[in-house]
Amino acid sequence: MILLKTLKIAARALRRNTLRTLLTMLGIIFGVGAVIAMVSLGNGAKAQLEASIATLGQNVITVLSGTVSRGGFRMGFGSAGTLTQDDYEAIRKEIPGVNGVSPEVRNFAQLAAGNQNINSQIMGVGADYLEVRSWPCAVGESFSEADVRNAQKVALIGKTTAETLFGDEDPVGQIVRVKNAPFRIVGILSTKGTDMWGRDQDDVLLLPYTSAMKRLTGDTTFRSLMIQAVGPQVVNTLTNQITDLLRQRHKITAGRDDDFLVRTQRDITEFADAQARTTRELLFYVALISLIVGGIGVMNIMLVSVTERTREIGVRLAVGARSRDILLQFLTEAVTLSVAGGALGICFGVACSRLVTQQLGWPTLTSADSIILAFGVSAAIGIFFGFYPSLKASRLDPIDALRYE
Repeated sequence: MILLKTLKIAARALRRNTLRTLLTMLGIIFGVGAVIAMVSLGNGAKAQLEASIATLGQNVITVLSGTVSRGGFRMGFGSAGTLTQDDYEAIRKEIPGVNGVSPEVRNFAQLAAGNQNINSQIMGVGADYLEVRSWPCAVGESFSEADVRNAQKVALIGKTTAETLFGDEDPVGQIVRVKNAPFRIVGILSTKGTDMWGRDQDDVLLLPYTSAMKRLTGDTTFRSLMIQAVGPQVVNTLTNQITDLLRQRHKITAGRDDDFLVRTQRDITEFADAQARTTRELLFYVALISLIVGGIGVMNIMLVSVTERTREIGVRLAVGARSRDILLQFLTEAVTLSVAGGALGICFGVACSRLVTQQLGWPTLTSADSIILAFGVSAAIGIFFGFYPSLKASRLDPIDALRYE
């Protein structure tokens, strides 16, 4: 009952100077809105990153070739082909728990079909590649193990590449020329979208790796291998077994560095999330600063209010109000101001997040946790920045307050 009465008094006091109240609330509104919007941007970027990593497939282990030392300089991973055909076969045959293995031979080349041409990514892969990447064909079918073994001139085409070269025509069964070598398209890949680096994964032509190495690149080694485990529970075990097997095959003795790098999806996720977390925290702290500035505005207005209402405080104390009643009254006003501003700020932040998505195409994700956090912080701002003015009001001497002009 006392709290309800205090709330009514606080609301009446705030309505006396409506414009000043609204201007003070603007700092809280913009601060809370900025927190909501920035957290939504961070969550959206994180969700997009996780979705991009998921396009790699499920329970995937990647082995990258390199590094090697030349002339006293250490080359980076992927700078030299240290993974061989025998390594690939050994992983397939000697390590249990492997669901599929595929090498990757990457290159860029000019593709031509009819009177159209495009510079696109060429990837030589194994028969297991689509299963490892969880990348089914939308139309047609994948090439077989026999096609890989015999270096057949067959290909799978991505959606983007197919639309560029063939338009509305069905590319299955048609010929695409890669560096003047004709390849027959046997399937169209389903849409994958962009990867975590922003590259269009659908702008690609997949060939049997044997065909790519013999007819196009001339490579004799692989830059990377993709391995799919039968389940998430064996990923760590497989990682250790693959590392031991390759060290043994490459005759790497104890104390020497590996000439390859084994990475799991979890490693990639943790690395990418660490990079994104720094950005999210920076955005959050920038928004939090604006909220603190709004809190300083609340303190300033409450101090002005205490000064303006000194005689009122003196009268209340004179007729029997206790110091804690005065403290509660002014603290309630500060919290009401902040909470009302916080509620409007949440609406403002959600609206800004949606506007950013619609106008700029940036992914945003507004979570209930961010709304609760922003609302709680706004209430805490009211208590923190409203406490000193309220304490000052409660400690006024009644006689001095009644004499105040």
